[in-house]
Amino acid sequence: MPVTLRPGQALGLWRSVLLAQVLDDAPDLTTRQMAILLTIYLDPPPHTIRGLAAKLSVTKPVITRALDTMGAMKLVSRHRDEADRRNVLVRRTVEGSLFVETIGDTIIAKARDLPT
Repeated sequence: MPVTLRPGQALGLWRSVLLAQVLDDAPDLTTRQMAILLTIYLDPPPHTIRGLAAKLSVTKPVITRALDTMGAMKLVSRHRDEADRRNVLVRRTVEGSLFVETIGDTIIAKARDLPT
């Protein structure tokens, strides 16, 4: 079922979700990092640095820096591809799965609070 929001409502929802994350002391990700994280968790694996860079139209170093930060937060992990040791596979983690699920739950809860 499609959701119809006016621009002000959409922005209010986005602000409410971001504020909930700040108040909940959730990891502080940039917009780019969040886009990378959601791509890893919402698109089917496998994910490689090269593939993520192509999908998001950024360079491999941009992906690597973001993965360094998110890896330190335990939201993702990296491993060599045993089939092709030149590739680095980016994998989901339990902590990352819980983080992404919490964001989804927050969006649902805040959307319910939107004024009609």
